[in-house]
Amino acid sequence: MKILCVSLGCDKNLVDTEKMLGILRAEGYTFTDDETEADIILVNTCCFIGDAKEESINTILELGQLKESGNCRALIVAGCLAQRYRTEIMEEMPEVDACVGTTAYDEIARVIRETLEGKKEMCFADVDRLCGTKASRIVTTGGHYAFLKIAEGCDKHCAYCVIPKVRGRYRSVPMEELVEEAGELAKAGVRELILVAQETTVYGVDLYGEKMLPKLLHELCGVGGIQWIRILYCYPEEITMELIQAVKTEPKVCHYLDIPIQHASDRILKRMGRRTNQRQLKEIIGLLRREIPDIVLRTTLISGFPGETKEDHEILMDFVNEMEFERLGVFAYSQEEDTPAAGFEDQVEDEVKESRRQELMELQQDISLEGSKAMEGRVLEVLIEGKVADENVYVGRTYMDAPSVDGLVFVNTDETLMSGDFVKVQVTGALEYDLIGEIYDESAK
Repeated sequence: MKILCVSLGCDKNLVDTEKMLGILRAEGYTFTDDETEADIILVNTCCFIGDAKEESINTILELGQLKESGNCRALIVAGCLAQRYRTEIMEEMPEVDACVGTTAYDEIARVIRETLEGKKEMCFADVDRLCGTKASRIVTTGGHYAFLKIAEGCDKHCAYCVIPKVRGRYRSVPMEELVEEAGELAKAGVRELILVAQETTVYGVDLYGEKMLPKLLHELCGVGGIQWIRILYCYPEEITMELIQAVKTEPKVCHYLDIPIQHASDRILKRMGRRTNQRQLKEIIGLLRREIPDIVLRTTLISGFPGETKEDHEILMDFVNEMEFERLGVFAYSQEEDTPAAGFEDQVEDEVKESRRQELMELQQDISLEGSKAMEGRVLEVLIEGKVADENVYVGRTYMDAPSVDGLVFVNTDETLMSGDFVKVQVTGALEYDLIGEIYDESAK
């Protein structure tokens, strides 16, 4: 039996997908990328914002047609969309044979068996359950890097966010399990671990009574074979001096933090239910840059949140211009049902949201280009990820760049390199988000 799996949404969802694949491999299933060959189709969905919901629904409908035109005998929908809209999916999409919730993915093999017997399945567990499996993950990211999900759910309840409803309260994965998983990933060839959760900074509070991310970093740094450890999704108000020192002193930990701030107008931050103000944001950013001068900070922003005025937008523009974040992304606000912000009366028009998003991104493009040009002449360590077809050009990343969301380095060389190699590259050119370089000749020093 061949399975086609499509994983949508965030890297945390991808970890669940990889664990489901591991379970199914242990059950004897094989996998295919050819949708016409698939006996079973599994779609792990996202519903974080409107665009993600639309993509998930369109993917289900498109693949559902294969039940008539291909070999498909069962179509399974898992993940956040299934968790949030299980009844609607099963009632309005007859092509779907089963829905699997976010905390029930370890039942995927049983669900598939029963759907192949002609049963319709709805498999859900307590949303606050910590789902897990002993089966080894199938890493789908190319083998040289992998995401390590250190916690599930969230307790912040920001006004715009549906995650606590579909992913439950915050639950940390026990540290020994994470270290064991990291060791397995390293044995499989993974060189970069990327720590993810809805919020990584409060890791361990629920299990150990205190923030344990610094301790976890120290433990993971002891795993042989891992060369880089990257941390995503650090809420600014939860960053401690202990965490800063761990990032600063542990050689394997990249001097890179993803700090989603969402806005810089105190009025909008308060309406969002965020727990910082602009003064506090400036303080933590300043502290990070003083303690770790070469740190790269990524952030995400929301444009057009309900009630955002032109003045609020200008405050945010001025803040971005002043802070000069090395990496930055912007989402136009998505009005999500079952969130407090969806009921706010002063919704911003779509054209205004998009216009403000574009203004922020154009400003960031200028900041990014200036930062890229400052890299010219520098020698950087680059993790090779692939090769440009029919050219002597390889593609890689530096410690400054997380996969998929940040820039790349294009390395011109006649040497033969492999994905997962670390090489020293001298930067010879700069684009808005990417760098161009060549292998550094140490003998020419």
